[in-house]
This record gives sequence, structure tokens and C-alpha cells, in this order.
Amino acid sequence: MVSPFVRRQRLATVLRELREERGMMADELAKRIHYSRTKISRLENAYGRPDVADVIQILDALEVPDNQWSQIVRLASSAAAKGWWDRYGDAMGPRQRLYADIESGAKTIKEFNLSSIPGVLQTPELTNALVELARTDGPLDFRPDAMAKARRQRLATILRQDGPTYEFIIDEVVTRRLNVAASIMAAQLHHMVEQVSAEPRLAVRVLPVDAYLSNALLPKVTFTLFTFPDPDDPAMAVVDTLTTDLIHTEQREVKRYTQRYNDLAQAALDPHDSLALLTEAANQLTEKVGPPA
Repeated sequence: MVSPFVRRQRLATVLRELREERGMMADELAKRIHYSRTKISRLENAYGRPDVADVIQILDALEVPDNQWSQIVRLASSAAAKGWWDRYGDAMGPRQRLYADIESGAKTIKEFNLSSIPGVLQTPELTNALVELARTDGPLDFRPDAMAKARRQRLATILRQDGPTYEFIIDEVVTRRLNVAASIMAAQLHHMVEQVSAEPRLAVRVLPVDAYLSNALLPKVTFTLFTFPDPDDPAMAVVDTLTTDLIHTEQREVKRYTQRYNDLAQAALDPHDSLALLTEAANQLTEKVGPPA
């Protein structure tokens, strides 16, 4: 399927460009079709799921030619579509809903994770431990059982037959500076090595603590890059901050994140050596806590 979120971004750009090409201000368009200025703004900024009937009203007011009209109505229909994540509502967490939506239509996913194991690859034990840590920051904005179930669904979506490739770089510090029990992290690393080894479209690369970053500074945040099968759907960078996710669709900005990712990949270990490092780290953690009783 295509990502409704990605199509909403594209629809917003198309509607804004059509209006501007005709030299019309948003207020003028709103008055012509008896809509509020706010409704026009929401459509042109991709806020929320569009109503196809609203889009048709705008296209008619702008006197869009029939062939272009049909294409944009189809675009609006895909932008208004619902996905499996909508069944969860906010129970899975609003930020995770965003990633699920974008991943659903992705061709490639590339992630740099500065501080943790990617959520879709976490064991239940690690997830539970991190949820308990999150509770210390205040009330959760998700239901833990729904969040964990949605993560499993996201991974299944990524691993479907026509799914994307998923490459991620993690900082070696993630395996060394622990905020969970060593036994939990050891099991997590073993699990991740097994999972990545078994799935050809998954790849992990580790950025060693002694890596030489000749071309770039170490990013201060986690970020993910997405590309899509349709060339008219532009590449996207999603930046994970403490309280929200920043969406970059301006291609100049996406290019900067892509270059930074490529620099990190050049400094990181190759996939084979990365799996070896993760296995060694897991074995060292196991030695610290001793074998299971």
C-alpha cells in the first residue's frame, strides 16, 4: 500500500501550487467556495485526513483540467485512506502511529539510533523495562500492551514480501551504557543478531566508540530516512526529539540528513563485523551476570 501520511504531504503541495499558479490568495479561495480560511490552511499543510469532497470543491473552483482533476482526486482518495494503525487509536502511542503510517509505503528505511535499540526489534523484556523507565517521566501517552502489539505489526509490515529494506546504525554506546539489567540487554543483542541474520532485507551497522568521523560531527538526535516507490512521493527525514518527531520533506534538508547518514555508515563497521561485535558484547554481558540459574 501507499502511506496516507506521505500522500497527504504530496496533496498539500499540489493544492498550494495550483492556487498560487492562479495568483489566488487562500482567503480569496476560501470565500469563493464558502469555506473557512482554516480549512484551506489545514489542507495545504497536510493537517489531518482530507475530505475528498473538499478537495473536489477546490479543484472545481480553480478550474483544474479534467485529466489533472482525476489524478488529484485519486491522490486525495489515497491520502484519506485508513491503515491498520488507525484501529489502535492513541493506544499504540501517537508517535508510533506516525512511523507505522510512513513505513507502510516505504521502499527503503535507514535509521541512525543514538541511544537505544530500534523499537520494532526490541524483545518484550527490553520493552517492558523501558516502559517502567518511561513511567518515571510522568503519565504514559500509550497503553503498553497495545504499543507492544503494534510494534510487532510494524515489523510484520516491514518484513512482508514486498516490504522495504531496513538498515539501521546504532552507536556502540547503546550496548555499553545500560539503563536496563545486563541480562536483558544480553538477551536483546542475541535476539537482534539472530533476527538480522535471518532476514536478508534487515541490516545493522555499529558505530564503534573509537570510530573516526572524518566527514561529520556525531548527530545529537536519532533520525530516520524514508524513500518511496513512486518518484512523485519525495524522500523524507523524521527526526526523533525528546517530546516530538520533526518531519522534513524539503529536499534540501533531507539531502543533509542523507549525507550525514552516509558519513556515519562510512565510519561504522560493515554488517558482518557489526554482528560479530554485537555477539561479543552480548557474551560479555552474559559473563557479567553469570549463566541462567
